[in-house]
Amino acid sequence: MPLQVPTDALIALLLASIRAAAWLTVAPPFDSRLVPKPVKALLSVGIALPVLPQLTAHVPAATTSALLVSAVEQVVAGAGLGFITALLFSAVQAAGDLIDLFGGLTLAYAFDPFSTSQSSIFGRFYHLLAITLLFASDGYQMVLHGFLLSYRTLPLDGTLSLSTLDKILVHGLPAMFLSALQIAGPLVAVLFCADVALGLLNRVAPALNAFSLGFPAKILLTMLLAGSAMMLLPQTLRAIVAHAVHAVLTAAGA
Repeated sequence: MPLQVPTDALIALLLASIRAAAWLTVAPPFDSRLVPKPVKALLSVGIALPVLPQLTAHVPAATTSALLVSAVEQVVAGAGLGFITALLFSAVQAAGDLIDLFGGLTLAYAFDPFSTSQSSIFGRFYHLLAITLLFASDGYQMVLHGFLLSYRTLPLDGTLSLSTLDKILVHGLPAMFLSALQIAGPLVAVLFCADVALGLLNRVAPALNAFSLGFPAKILLTMLLAGSAMMLLPQTLRAIVAHAVHAVLTAAGA
């Protein structure tokens, strides 16, 4: 007996999978090259299946032009929602970049094969640590739940509010920098005081050549402070996840 699937269900599954695929391409922690493209494709279909019953009533007309316009809208919606999530999560890597800047490790930039770009030591380390904490806790479930709710507030025949998205992105940049300063601020303050102390020591006793001795001392101090600051990272990451989910739902019209 041949299996018959309604056309509306197939169209809804296709459009919902397109939105999910665009979101997975941009949003962390699924945007990493560690996740193969076939796995992302299967994940996009798996994300679309649970919300399929509520989407069949919002399928656009089964014409070529209407389907193409709807597919483009789903790509824009998925990429926009994913970019909001990625913008807030980039605060963790920005905090690591600040630590590298004030800790004297900016010269040790290395090529990252996963992002195909240069990244700092602590910036990359904080990014990997944040992804690990997301999968070790329920953070990734909150991110997925926030995206799944966008299908309810922004159905397939709906349109993403570009004005709302613009406001969220404008307010999201200061929030990202503020989160980075809150994560790396205490370490940056201590390292700045260490620079001041080394400068005063060099003025008092120039023969000691304090700055040449200060490089290994600052690296040791950076390692010790960064290790102690990691205990506060799970709590900070939980707040960032909650903020990202709220921003995604706001952009989707919730």
